[in-house]
Amino acid sequence: MIEILSYTFFQKAILTALLASISCGIIGSYVVSKRIVFISDGITHASFGGIGLGYFLGLNPIITAMVFGILSAFGIRFISSKGNIREDSTIGIFLALGMAVGIIFIYLTPGYAPDLSSYLFGNILTVTSNDIVLSSVITLVSSAGIILFYKEILFVAFDEQYAKIMNLKVELINYSMIALVALVVVVNIRIAGVILIISLLTIPQTTALLISKKFNVIIILSIIIGLISSIAGLYLSFYLNIPSGASIVFSEAVIFIIVKLACLSKRG
Repeated sequence: MIEILSYTFFQKAILTALLASISCGIIGSYVVSKRIVFISDGITHASFGGIGLGYFLGLNPIITAMVFGILSAFGIRFISSKGNIREDSTIGIFLALGMAVGIIFIYLTPGYAPDLSSYLFGNILTVTSNDIVLSSVITLVSSAGIILFYKEILFVAFDEQYAKIMNLKVELINYSMIALVALVVVVNIRIAGVILIISLLTIPQTTALLISKKFNVIIILSIIIGLISSIAGLYLSFYLNIPSGASIVFSEAVIFIIVKLACLSKRG
């Protein structure tokens, strides 16, 4: 079991898992606390349009997906808050549009259709040095944001009306955080894929909520749970020859079930 750590690709995977656990732990805690999981899911699928656009233009799909994801996040936020369209309907529109645009651009790309399995289902074992650099930058940005603006983010996450009474720049915080959600989602798509990425932002945080209701504790526990799940999933993926994204999500779900059963037994 120890010898596989000598492989460079596995070392990169472990480092990526650590970075993802931190960024998803921080941003996911905000997502779950503010109850915008569905919005995050919409951003995830909408960003697929950016992946298709990247292939069509011959650019890095992750970079174009970032731009597409942020614009989609802002669009969802703006239309649902200013327009007469329900939020869930707006999310559904952007979700469907993003997937459709992605598929169209991929089929319009000259030559053979690219292999999208790593973007749809994830494959952390194939991350590159560029992926690690991007993940490091996003992790630093999300960590700095939560440290510098912890109180403001806390107020907006749990009581937006109180934040407005306190004269906080609620809309600026909302747009900044939704942009960070988009960036974290896109950068970590290579880990769990478009289909499963939302689990990295929800399962560890929901598990942490079973243990504590304090925002800072939820963040720390989410990071720890995410890292343990990622490492366990990596070993499962390597030895059972199964997709890494699915095995990581499966590990998160198992930990959630264990914690939930432990909580129920204490109550009993």
